[in-house]
Amino acid sequence: MFKISGLDQLSRQLTDAKKALESLDGELGTVSIDPDDPASIEAAIQNMEAIIDERLGPYASNPIIAPLAESMKEKYRESIVDRAAAARIQSEGE
Repeated sequence: MFKISGLDQLSRQLTDAKKALESLDGELGTVSIDPDDPASIEAAIQNMEAIIDERLGPYASNPIIAPLAESMKEKYRESIVDRAAAARIQSEGE
């Protein structure tokens, strides 16, 4: 007979991960930007990161959630920068 250790810890981590993911259900928040103002773009990124930290902060030490939070921040950062660039291109064409 053998004993598997660590299942209690894994079970807690999975339970916390489930709670964290449920906290992301629905709209996270909104940010607005002036695509011609780099400070506005950076402020929007900071606001979105704060929203993610607020939602996932209680689970930041969870090894399942911590990388997810960082990945989300990077994807939202890219999205905000891409949208600002697209808006600048569109306004130049008008």
